[in-house]
Amino acid sequence: MRLKTKLVLAATGVTLFVVLLLTGLFIAELLRQRIEQTATSNEVLANQVRSTARHALESGLARDLSAGASEGELMKSVSAVLRSDETLQAQMGAIVRYSLTVQDVNVTDSHGIVLTSTDPDAVDQPSAGRISLQAVSMRGLIYQWRQVFGVPHVFDLGSALNRNGQPFLIVHIGVRSTFIRASFAPGLRDALLFAVPATLLLVLGAGALTNIALRPLEAVNAQLELLSVGAEEDGAQSVDGVSNHPDGEQRDTVVRVAKTIDRLERKMRSKETRYTALQANMEQMLDTLRDGVLLLAPDRATGELRSVMVSDAVAPFLRVPGEEGPPKRHGELIGRRVEEIFAPETALGAAVAAALEHDRTTPEFAVLDDGRQVQISLDRIPDGNTPGSDIGIMLTLRDIDSAMQLEQELEVSRRLAAIGRITAGVGHEVKNPINAMVLHLELLRGKLSANGDSGESAQRHVNILASEMQRLDRVVQTLADFSRPMELRLRIVDLREVVASVIDLTWEQMKDNNVTVKAEAVRGPLLVHVDSDLIRQAILNLVLNGMQAMPGGGMVTIILRRENQSAVIEVRDRGTGIEAELLPRIFELYFTTKKTGSGIGLATTYRILQMHGGTLAVRSTTDMQSEDRGSAFTLTLPISSPGSNMRVDTSTQNSFAVRGAQA
Repeated sequence: MRLKTKLVLAATGVTLFVVLLLTGLFIAELLRQRIEQTATSNEVLANQVRSTARHALESGLARDLSAGASEGELMKSVSAVLRSDETLQAQMGAIVRYSLTVQDVNVTDSHGIVLTSTDPDAVDQPSAGRISLQAVSMRGLIYQWRQVFGVPHVFDLGSALNRNGQPFLIVHIGVRSTFIRASFAPGLRDALLFAVPATLLLVLGAGALTNIALRPLEAVNAQLELLSVGAEEDGAQSVDGVSNHPDGEQRDTVVRVAKTIDRLERKMRSKETRYTALQANMEQMLDTLRDGVLLLAPDRATGELRSVMVSDAVAPFLRVPGEEGPPKRHGELIGRRVEEIFAPETALGAAVAAALEHDRTTPEFAVLDDGRQVQISLDRIPDGNTPGSDIGIMLTLRDIDSAMQLEQELEVSRRLAAIGRITAGVGHEVKNPINAMVLHLELLRGKLSANGDSGESAQRHVNILASEMQRLDRVVQTLADFSRPMELRLRIVDLREVVASVIDLTWEQMKDNNVTVKAEAVRGPLLVHVDSDLIRQAILNLVLNGMQAMPGGGMVTIILRRENQSAVIEVRDRGTGIEAELLPRIFELYFTTKKTGSGIGLATTYRILQMHGGTLAVRSTTDMQSEDRGSAFTLTLPISSPGSNMRVDTSTQNSFAVRGAQA
């Protein structure tokens, strides 16, 4: 069976079901109303009989009943009065004759004995047990239908005459179920006469409308086939807009549409996957660039240039001096107008606006408010489908100062590498003669000791030579250690735990030197893929340098934060600072500003950061009146990728903040 036929039959069946359901509900409502009407009308008749009986008793008992009569005599008198009252008997007979649903009328005492009745055989007999018509009217449809259209029986509808608050006489009107059924039959017949043709019309109309509604699928399928021309799916290729399906499927429009949509969905999903991968690769490539890159495209509605892709490196260019809070992330800049990204009142905003306005493809230069010099480049992206038109503009921002700083860092790295090569050779060449000299000095010392006091003067010189040679040996060993390649034991660690261990390690020493450590950390783990021992050594060097820069005591501040895809550790002290002319040399081996310093700690720290793909920067102020006096060393490490399957111990997750506060 064709799917179109199935859809038409399904729509027709649903319509038929709804119509039959509504018809059943309508008939049920008619039956309920008929029962309620019957109960209401017969209740009125029962009340009339009760009223007539009361009047008969009020007038008849006064004549027939003597004072002090017993209960039995009373009921005999009541029965006689009721049977002899012509008005009551006439009324009861009229109800049975003229009411369409009443079978009999009985008047009983409180014990259920019939005192008078339209049925002579029922007099002085117990009344028959019957179902209350009021109870039937309050039940559900199925119960009502079973009572009315089931086995014929008589319903009861009563009205009590009370005496001293207790039932004295009860009027029972018997309503036969067949009579209710007969009175309900005309309404039921009329409803069915209306419902059957209406059902047929609705079913036919639903089928016709469904068939008409499916006709546009032919046109829709033709358009979809045109879109899917050339698509290969499961070995079937679309040629001239017609898919290679079996004959039955080609005749079924709905099946063809469904299969065409399925082909298009797979094709679009494949393209979307390729586009997502391409976009991820593009964003990853942009994030690795130091230059800020923005892709701008005109808005289709307004024609204004809006950003469609922004690298993380753009955020530092947008910071204004004195601005607090983290820099804007690239996700917040997507879809913004150029004026919203670059404030027109800033130097960078004015330079970008001028470059776009005059379509300058040659690099422009702007000096930011904080003194940085930025190179602005515009490159138009041509539209491959329309010659001579562009689909967008690539805006590149390059920090000239950062480029120069990078060159300086590379120069320092080259110097350190050269020093490493030199020291390796020097250590090898000097170590052997030192060992020989030490050996012969020991032999000479032994011979001088054998001569006793005559060699005391020479012994002193020998001791001095031995001491200096030991010191020279330590220097050579230090050179060898520094130049020896380090083996990294990389694993995922939480930087908060590393800093906490440094604070624990220096606790007593800080306390002895009257130095307080203030720690500030981000919420949640800050995971990096590093050699934890080497990073701990690097941070320890900076913390101890900060302590030594404050001989009179003070505060060392350690700040952990997250910037874009990097983890940042900043170590600040409130010491005397470093002179500006000395800052470019502080990472050189053996350079130190301390009288007792070795000049190896910062060079080692710098080397450790380089080996981990990180950076080490410093800023220092010697003005003791400045709030920013002292030095601040900033270590930057790449954050671990989110998909890592290495486990991290989070049992000491809160230890950093607690110990930092104690320190």
